[in-house]
Amino acid sequence: MTKAALSSPIGPILIESDGDRLLSLRILAEGIAVPAELGPPPGGSLLADAAVQIAAYFARTLDDFDIPLAPAATPRGQELREAMIAIPIGETLSYGAFARIAGSAPRAIGQACARNPLPLIVPCHRVVGSGGTIGHYSGANGVATKMWLLDHEKRGGLL
Repeated sequence: MTKAALSSPIGPILIESDGDRLLSLRILAEGIAVPAELGPPPGGSLLADAAVQIAAYFARTLDDFDIPLAPAATPRGQELREAMIAIPIGETLSYGAFARIAGSAPRAIGQACARNPLPLIVPCHRVVGSGGTIGHYSGANGVATKMWLLDHEKRGGLL
């Protein structure tokens, strides 16, 4: 497994790959020290490709990631992941609406979002509470990060 650290507008991002697929992406709170051995990814690697795409997302020149991902732990988890990826950039779905589309329960959707090992790429931040509430977010500074990502996507300029 290889790991790398990236800078981003929402704080450091740690990415991990098995060489063929991206395994995880963790958003850390600003000011959290990144281990010194984790620098930028080596050129020509899957992690380098991921870093380029993540930078393009933040630069508003990419709206669909094209990175091979490790499969979810279960077939149902994979179905929910694919449904999250299908939520268009700049749009949101409530936990309840997402649950109806996915044939699930809102609580199960919340748990799938909370356990998502690949935020940004599997955009769980696009799943929000009913009545316009934001809900929760497991990355970095929680709800503040989720709000930043939603605002970033709604500002336009994305492909």
